[in-house]
Amino acid sequence: MITLYSTPTCYYCKKYEEVFKQNNIPYKKVDVSADPKIAEEMIQKSGQISVPVLDINGEIIVGWNPRVVNNILKLKQ
Repeated sequence: MITLYSTPTCYYCKKYEEVFKQNNIPYKKVDVSADPKIAEEMIQKSGQISVPVLDINGEIIVGWNPRVVNNILKLKQ
């Protein structure tokens, strides 16, 4: 399961969404600006207060890091 912690104005969040959609990868997007509980969950998992943060089956990726994400999801570079 992939969870994308995002905000409506996050450019790199939208880039991750494009990658997931292009590769037919299911994901759940959560808006940390709309829900303080979700924001706190993200901070607890990542130690970060900024987005994007990805939780891919318990592996946390902070920021725009397509190489790491591609490796985890076994996507072509």
